[in-house]
Amino acid sequence: MEQGKGLVLVVEDERPIADLLRMYLSREGFGVHVEHDGSAGLAAARKLRPVACVLDIALPGLDGTEICRRLREAGDWTPVLFLTARDDEVDRILGLELGGDDYVTKPFSPRELVSRVKAVLRRTQGPPDAEQVRTVGPITIDPARRECRVDGSPVSLTSTEFSLLAHLMGRPGRVFTREELLGSVWGYAAHSGTRTVDVHVAQVRGKLGDAAAVIRTVRGVGYTADA
Repeated sequence: MEQGKGLVLVVEDERPIADLLRMYLSREGFGVHVEHDGSAGLAAARKLRPVACVLDIALPGLDGTEICRRLREAGDWTPVLFLTARDDEVDRILGLELGGDDYVTKPFSPRELVSRVKAVLRRTQGPPDAEQVRTVGPITIDPARRECRVDGSPVSLTSTEFSLLAHLMGRPGRVFTREELLGSVWGYAAHSGTRTVDVHVAQVRGKLGDAAAVIRTVRGVGYTADA
């Protein structure tokens, strides 16, 4: 049954892991629906409209990346957190074509995974004091509507991509270190690793096309947004 914080869809074929995730997410007030194969997981995502999806990469039938790809193709930008057995899959599962929001590498702490789900949802909702429409160069974002436009044309971003771009555009010209972005956008400590910042910056740039020049890399420091 869906609870106060919304329904989280877990697609994981290892039943002990699925049961553990159900228990920890339920304790935090989430409703949890579990599927054990990819095809059933995709059908559940389309039918139940969860607030977030936790997808194992290696699934019978459709794998987790294919589920995400099909959701994005259909215009469904529900936050997706991947479970992966290998850290070297990170670039692939968060690739431009897939639109993943975050990942956790097995073995993992259930508490950490719940924290990651909460962080993704916070990024989706956005802070109440950041509702002002912002424009830098050809890019305009509307935090209240979670909309991004380049020269008036809409650009589809995941919740994490949007939050990253909004953070950079919130203080044009200000250089943010990777550690600062990891803490402010993802809500993680720097020891969690900053490679995910670079992956998501690459994702955002790929979707912005020529307007990606607004996001500038400051070698040895981090990133900034300026016209």
